[in-house]
Amino acid sequence: MKLYYTGHDYRYACEQSLLVLFPTERPEYSEEQVKENAAYLSLHYGKTWVTASCRIYRDGVFDGSARVRKALLTDELSIHRLLPKILRLAFYRAAERCTGKSLAWGALTGVRPAKLATRLLEEGLSAKSAVSRMKKDFFVSPSRAELCVETAKASLAVKRSLEPQDVCLYVGIPFCPTRCAYCSFVSIGVERSHKLLTEYLPALYREIDATGEAVKKAGLRPVALYIGGGTPTTLSAPQLAELMERISAAFDLSAIREYTVEAGRPDTITPEKLEALKLHGCDRVSINPQTMNDSVLEAIGRRHSAADTLRAYGEACDAGFAAVNMDLIAGLPTDTAESFAKTLDTVLSLAPENITVHTLSMKKGSHILLEGRAIPGEEEVSAMLDYASEKLYAAGYRPYYLYRQKYISGGFENIGWCKPGFESVYNLCIMEELCTILAMGGGGSTKLTNPNTGYIARITDKKYPREYIDTIDDAVKAREEICAFYRREHLLPDNT
Repeated sequence: MKLYYTGHDYRYACEQSLLVLFPTERPEYSEEQVKENAAYLSLHYGKTWVTASCRIYRDGVFDGSARVRKALLTDELSIHRLLPKILRLAFYRAAERCTGKSLAWGALTGVRPAKLATRLLEEGLSAKSAVSRMKKDFFVSPSRAELCVETAKASLAVKRSLEPQDVCLYVGIPFCPTRCAYCSFVSIGVERSHKLLTEYLPALYREIDATGEAVKKAGLRPVALYIGGGTPTTLSAPQLAELMERISAAFDLSAIREYTVEAGRPDTITPEKLEALKLHGCDRVSINPQTMNDSVLEAIGRRHSAADTLRAYGEACDAGFAAVNMDLIAGLPTDTAESFAKTLDTVLSLAPENITVHTLSMKKGSHILLEGRAIPGEEEVSAMLDYASEKLYAAGYRPYYLYRQKYISGGFENIGWCKPGFESVYNLCIMEELCTILAMGGGGSTKLTNPNTGYIARITDKKYPREYIDTIDDAVKAREEICAFYRREHLLPDNT
């Protein structure tokens, strides 16, 4: 769809609205003004109001508008928050008239809708009032507004428990047995890259050591550690033990509340690996079936069966981990609402401490998108999510974090559910940006966060393992930015 702007250049807000409201379209720009498959978005400044208008040409003409009082535009922060907001609202109203349907998340386009609910609660609104505001101001459905506020409560509880020096650690292992059809993460199949893996680990150890030095120098305190991927349990038991020993040597882990290893693929899990994880401090693992339907597993390129998941889960329970998370995906190729319900029922019968229900995201570079594979439609995905919500609530689970992604089926969301008391500290900290996340490894994205202002600075490692290995000197050098950030933000003494 072609986009045209008058009186503003808030391209990001408008493009994000387009991707959510018309998921099959991509933003286009042209000097020539056309009146078919086009949206015109303008801002008009009057004496009292600033008005956003949207006119969509798509098998007809459809208009929407929203406005804000000029008196509220008092500084750069309010301007860049409120003007994009009314543009999104105008776009949504026009799109609603154009398509004849309302979206579950209304006019909200951001990755972290719970941040809005958190802000409302921090302003002193009750949970009921926050739900009402989200429905009234952004047209969010009642069920999604309630979900959002409930996860905001969990976020606030963790936020209040954190001290200014608290940080989370992430260590990335971007290798998998095979690449799943829905995946666009930076990961490499170990079948073809065993030599690369043996080069990758020494480079990673250098970055771990450099990060540990910076953490000590800055007086920071790790409170959660997550080893993710890829699939970390692609490593052998001795390699896992060595990795965890190097982490323990580099960091003081005495204040760690939660130590997670993503043992995501059941076909990589063995009792020996689980024993190594438990022996070296891991107390939480993820075992991610995605589906318990063997035909769906085959369709997405997984080389394990539902029986393998049951075996791996039993081994994890026998190993004595404090918590097990299991990931599911709604909307996978060949899946149906009925078979998804059977998957969820099977997982609920195992009673893991955490269950994460993702919605399929049509990511660039995934085989599903590249090969044009058929996937369940919006109504069927909605039925899957509704079933999951009903059953999880009934089984005593509660939503504690959620986030959205680009190109997600139906514009829905991913939700982390847990039994009371098993909220993942790391998941909340990274999803709601509650504290600094220090990421190490290929594709890692460090977020240095000022807890007083919310300001975030980023350090990114090279995405691909070969690039990461070849540029490890740069990655190690970049660790110096950790202390520099805390000094600039007046979070460290000047002589540190």
